[in-house]
Amino acid sequence: MSKSGHAFIKQKMREVDGAYGGEMSAHHYFRDFSYCDSGMIPWLLVLERVCESGKSLDELVAARIKAFPASGEINRKLPDAKKVLAEAEAKYGKGAEVIDHTDGLSVEFKDWRFNVRASNTEPLVRLNVESRGNEALMREKTAELLAFLDGMGAVKANH
Repeated sequence: MSKSGHAFIKQKMREVDGAYGGEMSAHHYFRDFSYCDSGMIPWLLVLERVCESGKSLDELVAARIKAFPASGEINRKLPDAKKVLAEAEAKYGKGAEVIDHTDGLSVEFKDWRFNVRASNTEPLVRLNVESRGNEALMREKTAELLAFLDGMGAVKANH
C-alpha cells in the first residue's frame, strides 16, 4: 500500500518489487511495462479472463460487486481536511480492527472499511467505503460517513 499518485505508487512498487500497482482513478502500473501507466494491459487481462472463464464480462463484474460492494470515490470540498481526518479517527477508531495513515485515514472493521484522504491535486477530500458481501451495510456506512463529513462543513464537489 502507498499514497495515491503515480510517483508514490511507482516508488513503492520498486521498493517491494511489485508486479502491479493501481489506484481508484483507473491508473494501472506494471513492473514489466517499466512501471508505466497502461489502460490497454488491464483490458487485455480482462478479455483473457472472460475467454478463460466462459462467462460474460457482466457476470464477472457482478460477482465482484456482490462480493465486495464499494461506494466508489466520493469527493467533498472541506475547509480543513486535517481536522476532518482527526475527528473521523476519534469517532471511528475506537472499535476498529485496523487504523492506517498511509494515505489519509483508513479504518477497517470486521465487515467493512473506509478511507478518507485529502486530494493531492485539488482542495477536496475523497471518501471510499467498502464491505464484504453486504451492499446494504456499505450503503448505510456511506450515508453515515457523508452525514459526518457534511456536519464538518463538507460541500458536494462537481466530480
